Formats: sequence, C-alpha cells, structure tokens
Amino acid sequence: MSDSGRPAASPGTYAWYVLGLLTCVNTINFIDRNIVFALFEPIKQELELSDTQLGWLGSAYIVVFSLTAVPLGILSDLKSRRAVMAAGVTLWSAFTGLGGLARQYWQLLVCRSMVGVGEAAYSPAAQSLLADYFPPARRAFALGVFWSGLAVGGVAGIWLGGELESLYGWRAAFLAVGLPGLVLATLTAVLRDPVRGEGRFSLGRAVLRFELTVWRVARAAWPLWTFGGLGLLAAYAVDRAGLGDAELESALFGAGLVVGVAGTVARAVRQVLRMRHADAGAPASVTLSTLDEFLHAARFVLRTPTLIWTFLGGALISFAMNGLVGWSPTYLQRVLGLPPEIAGRTIGLSGLTAGVLGVLFGGRLGDRLMERRPTGRVLAGAAGFLIGGPLCVWLLLVRDLDLFIPLFFSTIFFFTWYHGPVAATIFDVVPAGIGASVVGTYVFFTHIAGDAVAYPLIGFLSDRVGLEWAMLLLPAVGMLGGLV
Repeated sequence: MSDSGRPAASPGTYAWYVLGLLTCVNTINFIDRNIVFALFEPIKQELELSDTQLGWLGSAYIVVFSLTAVPLGILSDLKSRRAVMAAGVTLWSAFTGLGGLARQYWQLLVCRSMVGVGEAAYSPAAQSLLADYFPPARRAFALGVFWSGLAVGGVAGIWLGGELESLYGWRAAFLAVGLPGLVLATLTAVLRDPVRGEGRFSLGRAVLRFELTVWRVARAAWPLWTFGGLGLLAAYAVDRAGLGDAELESALFGAGLVVGVAGTVARAVRQVLRMRHADAGAPASVTLSTLDEFLHAARFVLRTPTLIWTFLGGALISFAMNGLVGWSPTYLQRVLGLPPEIAGRTIGLSGLTAGVLGVLFGGRLGDRLMERRPTGRVLAGAAGFLIGGPLCVWLLLVRDLDLFIPLFFSTIFFFTWYHGPVAATIFDVVPAGIGASVVGTYVFFTHIAGDAVAYPLIGFLSDRVGLEWAMLLLPAVGMLGGLV
C-alpha cells in the first residue's frame, strides 16, 4: 500500500500477510457456519426437537446474513474496517461457542442467527480492505484466494463437527470451533486500515434529513405491513383449515415478516442513495455505489428473460444442492446408522473432491459446447443436473455405505457442473459494467429462495414422512432446475 492510500503497483509483504490472515478468518467463518449440519442428530435427541426446527437452525444464518449484509457493509464503508471486522469475528465466534451452552431451542436459534450478523459484518469489510491492498491486476487473484475459505471451511465444518462430537459431544464441538475466531479477532483488530479519501457521503446526515412523521414512517414501511399481514393471514387460514401445526403457522408469519423487513430496508436504502446523488460534489462510498449498482442490476434482470430463467433455475439448483449437503450427515446417521465422525468424514472427503472436479469439468465442458452452439454453457449446466438427478434418487434409496459413497461422489460431481457455466452465461448477456453486480444479485437470490427454504422444508416433510422420503424432493427440484 502506498502512502497516498492507493494500492501499490505490486503488493508488498504486508499485503500478503493481510490476505493470509483474512483468508484464515474466512475459513473459520465457514467452519462455524456449517458445523451445525454435522450436529443435527445429537442436538435433536438432547433438545427433543423436530426436523423442522433443525431446518430453521440451518436457515437462520442465511436469512439474517442476507438481511444484515447491506447495512453492515455501509457501516464498514463509513467507519474503521478493521474495527468492524474485529467486532464481527468476535460476535460470530462468541455466539458459535455460546451455542454449546444453549439449553432450549430458542437460545440455540438466537445464537445461530447472531453468527449470521457477525459474518455479515466481516465479509464486506474484508473484501474492501483487500481491494485497497491489491492493485486491479492482482485483485481478482487476491479475492479468489480469500473465497477459497468457502470450499475448505464449508467441508471442514462438517468434518470437524462429526469428529469433535464423537469425542466430546456437540456442545464441546461448538465451543471448540468458536475459540480460534476470538484469537484471530485480536490480530484483525491491529491490521493497518488504509486511509480513504475525504469528503465521503455521510450516512448520519442523510438519516437526520428523513422526515419522521407518523404518516411518512407508515407509508415508507408499507412492505412490512403488507407482507407481514399476508403472512399473518396465511397462518390464520392454515389454522382455521386445520392444514398445519404451530410450527408451520409460525414459519408462514415469519416468512412474511422477513420479506417485509427486507422490502422496507430496500426502500430506505433507495432514499439514502437519492440523498447521496443530491449532495453535489460528495464522492460516492464504495458500498453505497455497490448498492446503486445492485438496484440497477436487479432492474436489468427483471427486463431480461434469459436472466429471469437463470435466476429461477439457480434457486431450484441451490435448493437441491445445498439441501443435499446440509441434510446428508443426518441421513447417514439416522438411515444408515453411521456414527457422527464417520458421517462427517464421508461427506467432507467426497464432497470436497467431487465438488472441485465437478466445477472444473463443468466449466471446461461449457466452454467446449459454447464453441459449437450459442446455448452450449446452458446445456452443460442442465446436463449435470439431468444426469445427477437420477443418481441422487438412487443414492437416497440405497442402504449400503459401500454403494452410497460412490453415488454421493457422482451426484456432487454432476451437480457442480452448473457453477462455472451459469456465471459465464450471466456475463454473456449483461453489459460489462454491471456483470459483477448481477452475479452478486444472483448469489443473494439463490440463497434466499434456495437453500434458506430447503433446510426447514425438508425438515417439515421429514417430520411427516421420514427423512429418507423427504429428501427425495431434492433431486426432483434439481432436475426441474436443470430443465429451467
């Protein structure tokens, strides 16, 4: 980093140290996120939970992370990034550990939700910091290294969770993976935060300029009243018709509130953006510019049929892929009778190897097919799910571990063909200036409409027909996503 605050032409030793540290922290991030999936079965037995409740433990992180990433990103853009990162790491690590002390379901649900808040604070600030330490020519590589923590940490979380649970119990597993983050938070807190330009748009001044009359607040929050009311009406209708239980009614009302809060936050952000543009001569902050691009990208998606179908297909595929990975450790323990450590080891090793090979092969296949026909990349991703779907059905019907392992490997291998071609397809049809924003919008949508729905829905069905039958929904949805 140069004295002027701009990235040096070539990153120095300290920049590589920052990248290494933040990548380690990001790996811990995904370990703490995914460990809960390896612990579903012992948690269910001790706390006497339903599978629906277990599913919400998996989705709580995703929903809260998605709703808080934008405001916390703004905070990290306006305040010290190292302080926001250190606070985020401390928060998620502390609540990961506190999850091991939970005695009731709601306590554990709150802990998992707060993990989402902490990690939402960390990710935008860390990427912003790396963008300042690395010049544009090295920036993509640096962020690629940073996001390698997703693959390594995601698999390691399931693996470590199973191993630690078998040795010390699920409570100790949460405590053990929470401690390293507290140590890394201290190192994050003393990183050098490059000086940013003066004259930034002030979020505080913008907030003070809102006219907070009762009528204006009520009108501005119409998404909250509308969707919250629809959720309440849906819950009431289900109750009156006798179609569900208290869990389903709570889920419907909660879903309405979540959508309402998200819509209200989006309206507030849009107003802030308008104020920013009204401040003549005030340079746009990185995060607020990203928000502006996000809104522009969302409008572009809604005007492009190819992208609409890509987003819908991606949500269905995320539902199938992440639902399978999230519930597979429990499936192995409950249906095949494996101990947690063997289940975690099986999913971890097979998932990591097959996932890496599948992503590489799918991307290469998509490029080759693209040379022959314009829809080549789309066909490559679709083929993966149309081949992997029947294998997944077979996988969920076998009761032999020796057959389960190669079938799981093959299913993940084919399912992950989709990742490279879908990103390339998006860049094929969008203007260069908003490509990254559209991809970000795609990731946000597919998580909220995909795996955040998959975990509790599979749990809800499992409570009624059994996990082995409930999971058969996953390949059906995946094949539908491939067709879309």
